[in-house]
Amino acid sequence: MHKWDNAACDNERIGTMEHANLKELEAVIAIARRGTFRSAAIGLGMSTTALSYTIGRLEAGLGVRLFNRTTRSVSLTDAGRLFVQQVAPSLQDLYAALDSVRSHRETPSGTIRINAAPFAARAIISPLVLEFLRRYPDMNVDVVTEGKMVDIVKDGFDLGVRVAGLVPSDMIAVSLGRPQRHAVVGSPAYFERHGKPMVPPDLLQHKCIRVRLPDGPLFRWRFEKDGEQVQIDVRGPITLDEASLVRTALLENTGVGYIFERDVFPDIEAGHLVRVLADWTPPYPGLCLYYPGRRNLSAGVRAFLDLARELARRTTA
Repeated sequence: MHKWDNAACDNERIGTMEHANLKELEAVIAIARRGTFRSAAIGLGMSTTALSYTIGRLEAGLGVRLFNRTTRSVSLTDAGRLFVQQVAPSLQDLYAALDSVRSHRETPSGTIRINAAPFAARAIISPLVLEFLRRYPDMNVDVVTEGKMVDIVKDGFDLGVRVAGLVPSDMIAVSLGRPQRHAVVGSPAYFERHGKPMVPPDLLQHKCIRVRLPDGPLFRWRFEKDGEQVQIDVRGPITLDEASLVRTALLENTGVGYIFERDVFPDIEAGHLVRVLADWTPPYPGLCLYYPGRRNLSAGVRAFLDLARELARRTTA
């Protein structure tokens, strides 16, 4: 039998599983990575019901269950683990091939997937992402926010956004040109009652709003002045894990907070919050876009990076 006849037979066999499409394959990988249908559905931009139907249809076509599902947990079956191990690399190769073909287009089109820390996404959405969409109306941008670091290649992202010091060493980084800086702030009413800290150790006598990091431990407040570095394990009545919640607690006179300057700058300008220890919080390297150097960049990703560099030059000029 000729090789193309063999291929036709293979296609016929594939047809018996109702032509598993990319969306179905992406769905399996997303659930395996995120651990729940709900989280995977959010990442894929679809409802949990639609995702469950997609997986059920694929399992029916394959004739095997890929996931063990209970009301509380989801886990891969043996067949599911084998499926993920074999499909995930092939899916990445397919994405790379599609990116390579798209890179020859003169007009950027398609979708860019970006993984970013929540605060990083807030920082780039207006000056970069929305401007990019205005310039390239045929493009779509899918931003997924996660506190923890992920492997952007393994998880199917084109770009990542993190603080410069967190960018993996095997990635190419593009500085966004904006240094980061923390601010120690509290409400006027709070400082009127409790006084202002003059040096970082004074914070141990204050009610502080503690912050939990994405991987679990509490964040220690970091300070630096004239080469002296200090870390303070503050104490306080409330622990939070999101900047907007910290800001709300600060405005409600709950205590002292250690927060990105840009998140409370309007409140400081308006007098709703008072900054202290400013000489102990110098700027440090800011956010970077990063991407794998070995991947062929699509026209859309190249255009996005070019715009990022353009905006960074304006910022530092």
